[in-house]
Amino acid sequence: MLALAAPMVTSMAAQAQDKENTLYLDTQYGRVVIELLPDIAPKHVERIKTLARQGFYDGIKFHRVIDGFMAQTGDPLGNGTGGSDLPDLKAEFNRYSFTRGVVGMARSSNPNSANSQFFIMFADAPWLNGQYTVWGKVVSGMEFVDKLHKGEPPRNPDVIVKMQVAADAK
Repeated sequence: MLALAAPMVTSMAAQAQDKENTLYLDTQYGRVVIELLPDIAPKHVERIKTLARQGFYDGIKFHRVIDGFMAQTGDPLGNGTGGSDLPDLKAEFNRYSFTRGVVGMARSSNPNSANSQFFIMFADAPWLNGQYTVWGKVVSGMEFVDKLHKGEPPRNPDVIVKMQVAADAK
């Protein structure tokens, strides 16, 4: 026999090869790996990568962690009212569903007000579909997100130890 069938590449392995569109979000519990989705939210993905490369997210609190719903972070003020110095983004609503592990951009009541805050879903929330921009999904480390201290705000909020684009990781 000359050749064997080539093994199928899993989506995890394929994703790991695209280091420019993979984020490492390190918590005290371990590393959360997020696959970025530039095909559905290019401006949001670019914003997240820009801020990560600036070190913006390092040390930022998870200021709103609702058990059974989501964990929110990305506010330098730590209270849900702050953002980066960059201008707000126009919504890039898409058909991607808010299910466990999906990462979306937080915003005010204005759909075009997303800036630096984002949230990671603990559970499915179909009522968010088409209302917030999905820009990524957790592909490993969701068990570390599950360990975040809960509360609005948590009594002892966890922080992002470091967040970086995988292509930049050493």
